[in-house]
Amino acid sequence: MAKILIVDDQPNIVRTLQVALESQGYEVLTAGSKEKAEAVAVADKPDLMIVDVMMPEGTEGFHLVWKMRQMEDEALSNVPIIMATGIHETTELRFYPDQTDGTYEPGEFLPVQAWIDKPVAVDDLLEKVNRLIGE
Repeated sequence: MAKILIVDDQPNIVRTLQVALESQGYEVLTAGSKEKAEAVAVADKPDLMIVDVMMPEGTEGFHLVWKMRQMEDEALSNVPIIMATGIHETTELRFYPDQTDGTYEPGEFLPVQAWIDKPVAVDDLLEKVNRLIGE
């Protein structure tokens, strides 16, 4: 079964998502910070990541996404990512709207495959996970 990395600094949210995913047979990895998530991703190569936007250092989730997308290992740079946040899908959120990092053009949307609102509806989460992993 697929490996899913949950990245969130709130243990109660991590545990809720972990229980829901494990009940469906997924192997769940967890990390409470951007740095820990990078280390776990490199070591365990998850099939999907669920990343919180806001963590102790602010918008660490955004920074983690950009870091993953710049990895040389294609298994990491192409890993599907679901952003779990209070920012709704309808928000026209743009990262670096007036500049480029050489990889993404100014105004390009954050390169993730899905957004999920907090508090997370388990049925919505499982639908998105299943659609992205294809299991």
